[in-house]
Amino acid sequence: MFLTISTTGTKERPATDLGFLLHKHPEKAQAFSTSYGKAHVLYPEADAERCTAALLLEVDAVALVRRGKGKGRGGAPDAALAQYVNDRPYAASSLLAVALSAVFSSAMRGVCNARPERAVQPLPLRIEVPALPARGGPGLVGRLFEPLGWTVTAEPVALDTEFPEWGDSRYVHLVLESETLTLAQALRHLYVLLPVLDDAKHYWVASDEVDKLLRAGEGWLSDHPEQKLITSRYLSRRWSLTRQAMEALELVRLAEADDSAVEEIDNAVEAEAETEEKPTPLAVQRRDAIIAALKESGAARVLDLGCGQGQLVQALLKDVRFTEIVGVDVSVRALTIASRRLKLDRMGERQASRVQLFQGSLAYTDNRLKGYDAAVLSEVIEHLDLPRLPALEYAVFGSARPRTVLVTTPNVEYNVRWETLPAGHVRHGDHRFEWTREQFRTWARAVAERHGYGVEFVSVGPDDPEVGPPTQMAVFSMKSVNEKEAKAA
Repeated sequence: MFLTISTTGTKERPATDLGFLLHKHPEKAQAFSTSYGKAHVLYPEADAERCTAALLLEVDAVALVRRGKGKGRGGAPDAALAQYVNDRPYAASSLLAVALSAVFSSAMRGVCNARPERAVQPLPLRIEVPALPARGGPGLVGRLFEPLGWTVTAEPVALDTEFPEWGDSRYVHLVLESETLTLAQALRHLYVLLPVLDDAKHYWVASDEVDKLLRAGEGWLSDHPEQKLITSRYLSRRWSLTRQAMEALELVRLAEADDSAVEEIDNAVEAEAETEEKPTPLAVQRRDAIIAALKESGAARVLDLGCGQGQLVQALLKDVRFTEIVGVDVSVRALTIASRRLKLDRMGERQASRVQLFQGSLAYTDNRLKGYDAAVLSEVIEHLDLPRLPALEYAVFGSARPRTVLVTTPNVEYNVRWETLPAGHVRHGDHRFEWTREQFRTWARAVAERHGYGVEFVSVGPDDPEVGPPTQMAVFSMKSVNEKEAKAA
């Protein structure tokens, strides 16, 4: 990927002062190692009238995948080959933004001991980026750069010049021109807005990115008309970080309007007086919802199918209304851990008579599962390949036939709210699929119809108005004989 920065000058103020401002000598070609390849700085032209500095970043696609460890834009495309064959080496992105920050760090801070007066003076600047991903098109490029004092030329790049009927790609050839900005301001604009336009980052966004954004956005972001979009995209749409940054930017705006320091504005609550309750873990909320549904059904003898390490079995044992609890799992190791968790070897005789663990596969019918009041499949179905779901369906609903069946599974729509979950990833490495609310309800209603059950749906966890709850639960209840006869009639 490639970027050039050009300026013009006179004999009194030669354009080659750009070399002092960038801390890179025009007569040298320099190379710098980065985590994902090598950055080169060279000057295609350098004289008193005109000087151009070029930043060329050679991206090592293999290093990008290895360091990404399967996460982020460079490490988790849809296909394995796409990890190595993609636009990362050619199109300006967060990789180039990071290289700008690393190679021109002093220039971004406005530090220039050799020409301090030039560092604070506006320069006639021309910046060219031959290939820039622009999710939002040339119109968005203009809306981002023009309020900052740039004259913007964003020409769409054709998909193929030999086949104009194919239309334009999502890339633009960008030229920015200004005579009112300092070099430091220009570099900070690029550092923030390149990954914003690409709408992706090659590394995981953590809380320190808020500080980076605030530093680079000082003096311009708090009043930018597209502030919300810039902040959200820069922070990879992590809503808690976006909210934190927006609150900080609003304080900056208020402080500037009041001609005060931010600390003077943000003093309503003493830091030591602030208290915040820790949220209840989703796993606990899920167990509570399951136990509540079991109580409502009146179940006494319960199957925990796919019991894992026995957390639900342990919780059920604490309530005497559950007289028999059976944990079933295909994993011997999980059952061993569950046995240790429950301390079966030291459990009293009466308590031990209420619980048993045994190995079994839910892909096969098992006579040991028949005759129970209720069965729970908590976060189980998503671990099966879709073609094996009908076998589980028959084993539970067709063969075992408990009066009540509870099924919980992740709501994939909610995944965008998980701060630590990279885009496009499932919540657990062993998940074969994750369903939307509509997909889950369609499946559950079909199962209920085939096997003579009614079904209701329960939200587990915070119910987001846009994407729903993090966990969805289906409560299947066997229809009575009268109901079946009425339906048949």
